[in-house]
Amino acid sequence: MALGIIGGSGLYGLHVEDAEWRDADTPWGPASDALLHGRLGTTEIVFLPRHGRGHTLAPSEINYRANIAALKAAGVTAIVSLSACGSFRDDLAPGSFVVIDQLVDRTRGRVTSFFGDGIVAHVSLADPFCASLGDAIGAAAPDCVRGGTYLAMAGPQFSTRAESRLYRAAGLDVIGMTAAPEAALAREAELCYATVAMVTDYDSWRSTGEAVDVAAILSVLGGNAARAAALVAGVAAGWSYYACGSGCSHALDHAVITERGKWPAATVERLQGVAGRVLR
Repeated sequence: MALGIIGGSGLYGLHVEDAEWRDADTPWGPASDALLHGRLGTTEIVFLPRHGRGHTLAPSEINYRANIAALKAAGVTAIVSLSACGSFRDDLAPGSFVVIDQLVDRTRGRVTSFFGDGIVAHVSLADPFCASLGDAIGAAAPDCVRGGTYLAMAGPQFSTRAESRLYRAAGLDVIGMTAAPEAALAREAELCYATVAMVTDYDSWRSTGEAVDVAAILSVLGGNAARAAALVAGVAAGWSYYACGSGCSHALDHAVITERGKWPAATVERLQGVAGRVLR
């Protein structure tokens, strides 16, 4: 029942008791960085800086499969992802926190599945984020906005004005670069997964005199980091009562479509850490 935390831009560490950084390697290669193991009260915490300490990895350079696999191997059953995002709504001003419930993937060329190489699986992503974990976050941080759609863009460049206005006109709420394929991989690994979008800017849709840039983002990240730490502490405080009612731990029950007799042994071995429950 360890609680996993993935820190996005500006979140490269977490103050926990009995802190220890441990290297993390997987059949898909090394994670973005070592994992920080520790405790908040009685709750075991495993923290991973998505971009690495010092922010050395661009969004499309992140080994998302290794990150999710490493967290599951560390005993994590649920992941709270903290991500800096832009906003398409006037009422979601910089400093707002949004517990996302939907996702549109506009990334390019990222590996989106643990499966392949002889074993095909199709999980449901109709609801890509765990509603039960979202409820736990909402209970711990009632100032979070509940519900919203996250547009995952490839990056690393920010949107053009035309793109930003198109996304806003489509009714999307926030934009970031990392929730895809993270959410899909967490579902395949049968982990609860929720994203808290931490708004840093209004992207590029507002006026010709305003455009998102790193300086604007950095001016907001400091305050967001302190609030994110408080949110994690709140979730950890109620963690002993957490129970998933969304079925995440059985997401693979009917997902594997390849006949068992056709499964390559090497692929089965590689998948044991994330999908062993249904492959044994």
